Amino acid sequence: MSDTINSPKTGVMFCGHGSRSQAAVDEFAAMAAQMPDRLPADWMSEYGYLEFANPVIRDGLDRLREAGCERILAVPGMLFAAMHSKNDIPTVLSTYGAKHGIEVLYGRELGVDPKMIAAAAQRIEAAEADANASTGAVPREETCLVVIGRGASDPDANSNVSKIARMLWEGMGFGWCEVGYSGVTFPLVEPCLDHVARLGYRRVIVFPYFLFSGILIDRIYGFTDRVADANPEIEFIKAGYLGDHPQVLETFAERVTELVGEVPPPNCSMCKYRTQVLGFEAEVGAVQESHHHHVEGQGASAPGSNVDDCSLCESFCTGECRLEMSDHSHDHGHGHDHGHHHHHDHGHSHDHDHHHAPYPHAKHPLGPESARRKT
Repeated sequence: MSDTINSPKTGVMFCGHGSRSQAAVDEFAAMAAQMPDRLPADWMSEYGYLEFANPVIRDGLDRLREAGCERILAVPGMLFAAMHSKNDIPTVLSTYGAKHGIEVLYGRELGVDPKMIAAAAQRIEAAEADANASTGAVPREETCLVVIGRGASDPDANSNVSKIARMLWEGMGFGWCEVGYSGVTFPLVEPCLDHVARLGYRRVIVFPYFLFSGILIDRIYGFTDRVADANPEIEFIKAGYLGDHPQVLETFAERVTELVGEVPPPNCSMCKYRTQVLGFEAEVGAVQESHHHHVEGQGASAPGSNVDDCSLCESFCTGECRLEMSDHSHDHGHGHDHGHHHHHDHGHSHDHDHHHAPYPHAKHPLGPESARRKT
């Protein structure tokens, strides 16, 4: 696999979300380190984070530019297309490209892809096999699969979690399947699992459809343990997240190389910023901007990073602290939910304070409000 002789010197930029969790940051860096073997040998690659962690995206872009790269192929290290990869990351990239006069092409998120579904199935199968070995086999028709997504204020991203879940359910033959989210939207993990516990299945497999570890994985597993303790007659199994599964890495590589194909594929056909999506019609043409500069590189020092410092949480972050913040702003629970072409120009200036439309279902009783401590 080699770039053509006449093509410009090419650099590849993997744009991660960033996390308060050092483990998640390390996992993304390890993923990026495995990518050069899957790309043309004469392409240089770097990585950076949108928020919390170092290096930030601009640092990686600087290294590529200083190494002589004339063209940068950037992809979001995120599962689905939501605000971070539709607005925040492309704003950073387009601003950088304009400032330095360098071509920056922006690719698709990982999305709904057969390779991603196969990787997810293998994580579920591994957890199921371990449970069968330790507690005995349970038929899949007596098992409920629960797929937990990141959760976003974008129905496009949220609906893709449901599509992944349906593909897994129908492909693997489980008796039932439910979808929940770790934050922002509904249902959150605990109300989702409370509902599942009433369905009468012997076994429940909880699968976080996430790329990496972090606070949100701890939250998902913590709520799973809580509901399991309340329902001892049901076997709850915690499957592993996607991580650096080989087929995840193959999908990342494809997202890069397809940028230099004859017709690069569109990266958000259901984008609420360019087409009217039911319930979000007012957001068409919204300003494309990033609001994460205030938490770049903060890492574990960022507010809300440590459960030990929180008076509301015990063994894991429930997200209750975010409810107080959301009274004044929008929820910023952080994980890897996310995917926008930086050429999406909505015809607006970026010289203003950032703002984002409020999520219309923020007060849904099965959404973030469900994290409030019951009295």
